[in-house]
Amino acid sequence: MHAVDQILHRHINEQDMPSVQYYIFSMDHIIHHFSGGFADIENKKLTHDCTTYHAFSVTKTFTALAVMQLVEKKMLQLEEAVKKYLPEFPYDPAINVKQLLTHSAGIPNPIPLKWIHPVEEHGAFNRDSFFNQVFAKNKQTQFKPNEKFAYSNLGYILLGQLIEKISGLSYEQYITDNIINKAGLGDKLGFTIGNISEHAKGYHKRFTFSNLLLGFLINKSKFMGKPEGKWIPFNHYYVNGVSYGGLIGTPDAFVKYLQELLKPDGLLISDDLKQLLFTENYSRNGNATGMCLSWYCGQLKGEKFYCHAGGGGGYYCELRLYPGAGIGSVVMLNRTGMTDVRFLDKLDTYFIDQKKTGSG
Repeated sequence: MHAVDQILHRHINEQDMPSVQYYIFSMDHIIHHFSGGFADIENKKLTHDCTTYHAFSVTKTFTALAVMQLVEKKMLQLEEAVKKYLPEFPYDPAINVKQLLTHSAGIPNPIPLKWIHPVEEHGAFNRDSFFNQVFAKNKQTQFKPNEKFAYSNLGYILLGQLIEKISGLSYEQYITDNIINKAGLGDKLGFTIGNISEHAKGYHKRFTFSNLLLGFLINKSKFMGKPEGKWIPFNHYYVNGVSYGGLIGTPDAFVKYLQELLKPDGLLISDDLKQLLFTENYSRNGNATGMCLSWYCGQLKGEKFYCHAGGGGGYYCELRLYPGAGIGSVVMLNRTGMTDVRFLDKLDTYFIDQKKTGSG
């Protein structure tokens, strides 16, 4: 058994997570894949290739890619003020598009745990009305544009509105037409749960302090079911803000998305714009922020990577690209409360070593 499989089996056996899927890949093939555990504990349903998970903030990389596609089409410019494109923009008129993408605009970031609604209420949910109220309660920026980095989900709500205004399409339709379908992911990735029976239940650990806190943040009787052993399941729901965290899909769909970004002359964006997408932002004082255009940057064993994680009620997801090594990785699991935001460090290190020694 591969060392990575041993690690993941141990996490499942020790009930650290109900299920997990992990991929490491090059631009044209899968190097290693692990799938194990229960997508549904109560019904003992194993996770498999068609199991879908909420991806949450990983969606931001799609939002940024969409903006860069519009830049490539000369429909907007990164250095232009957001207010030029969105006259109703509620913050400092000096803030530009790039500053929203790099989380350097100073836009507030209220806790988004309440920003969900049950599947049954999706048809009646009014996104614009909901976020108009959120913006009304969060009117002040935290600092001057590009003074520093401060993560903001609201900044990506505004980018979603920008995409809609410039393209003339809904955010979901633009992403579907210009990223999902272009990459051939139409049946595995989207913004709704295509088949409830194939969607992993999201879980939260039952006997934890964070579970007690959840009672103050969400209506547990509405959003959570009866305990299943050490876990409490979330009832199926959607995220209120699609452009910061609304994607739902299979792990291998995100693999194919990243493979397309690894390829030179890929289908989704030109190499020049892709290079800009993965260029680290520096503050007005010349300080590195660790953030590119939606992608964090870091190093593992001397190998530079770009990554983004996503997590919320019952789910965790992380994507990585190692362009120098020509590989990437994806991990998705159905639990909240992941304290190790660099979970992929533990797993990818084996394959980075193989690349360096030439054994893989």
